[in-house]
Amino acid sequence: MKSIGAAAIAATLVVAGCSSNGNADADGASGSGGGSVGKAVSHKIVGIDPGAGLMAAAERAVSDYGLSDWTLVEGSSAAMAVALDKAVKNEDPIIVTGWTPHWMFAKYDLKYLDDPKKSFGEDEEIRTVARLGLKEDAPSAYAFLDKFEWTDADMAKVMASVQDGQEPAEAAAAWAQDNAALIDGWVDGIEKGDGKTIKLAYVAWDSEIASTNVVAWVLENRLGYKTELMQVEAGPMWAGVAGGDADAMVAAWLPITHKDYAEQYEGKYEDLGANLKGTKLGLVVPSYMDVSSIEDLKG
Repeated sequence: MKSIGAAAIAATLVVAGCSSNGNADADGASGSGGGSVGKAVSHKIVGIDPGAGLMAAAERAVSDYGLSDWTLVEGSSAAMAVALDKAVKNEDPIIVTGWTPHWMFAKYDLKYLDDPKKSFGEDEEIRTVARLGLKEDAPSAYAFLDKFEWTDADMAKVMASVQDGQEPAEAAAAWAQDNAALIDGWVDGIEKGDGKTIKLAYVAWDSEIASTNVVAWVLENRLGYKTELMQVEAGPMWAGVAGGDADAMVAAWLPITHKDYAEQYEGKYEDLGANLKGTKLGLVVPSYMDVSSIEDLKG
């Protein structure tokens, strides 16, 4: 398995399709054999940020399924989305690393490739993690964070609004106004805070932008806190909470994606449990492609 950098994304956009008129030939996108599918996408899987847990899982899948002649393209989630959008508009074949929840599943007709070897593991959870001592320093904020839980459908509404061009804070506020009853349950019995600033760390994934902005809205508008949102990479996010530079995050993907960070900082943070259940990682293709399993890529 080879990895190439973000500079190769542009080339991937060009070669992802197997025909210049945007229609995949029958031996490419619609064929189920590994050789034909591989040829159709130039044996490339469009990935995201190097170092992401999803990329580590994708590398494991390449090894587990014997895809030694395939290249995992490193880039960013934004570059992956651009490549996917181009391919779908042209009805060209493409394989990307994907995860749920993500707005792309609402925008496009996509499917995960079956993973019988469980290279991507079982479904994950997004968990809330707080710094040690937050319960004593900001009990109302802690109590709310401990109760915060929503669904992928809730999250998708905020993500879709942001994807359509709305500012994240505005999208969160609009969602909050439409879901006052749910928020009432989150803050029921919790006294207002004392106006302290709560620092929330998050990674720049669409899902975490959505959840962090909703949490910030509730802390500010329902509990009387101020908030500071700290956008960082996954490693600094965990280090910030573990070291006390951030108060909490609602962006911990476990047990797979952030496994190494959770183990590295074990004992230096408090896990408040899942705020969203049933997330998924894997290889994703447009539904018009006649391929159903990662095993079908070999050949």
